[in-house]
Amino acid sequence: MTSTISLNQLAPGQSAKVKELKTAGSMRRRLLDLGLIAHTEVMCLGRSPLGDPSAYLIRGAVIAIRTKDSQNIIIETS
Repeated sequence: MTSTISLNQLAPGQSAKVKELKTAGSMRRRLLDLGLIAHTEVMCLGRSPLGDPSAYLIRGAVIAIRTKDSQNIIIETS
């Protein structure tokens, strides 16, 4: 069974696949440039001490994404 949530709800150590981006403009372009396209595997590595940003493993690179930006990234967990 798969469920659809936003990336900021992914707990450290969990993995999921990108379903869609619900953002526009330069932020959408930046996320696409980082490799956040449909079916890309994403793993949450952890959160900063204050909870924002979070670190994600995306296509072999560790990327920090703020909560307000990760809320617009829809993922599928299994």
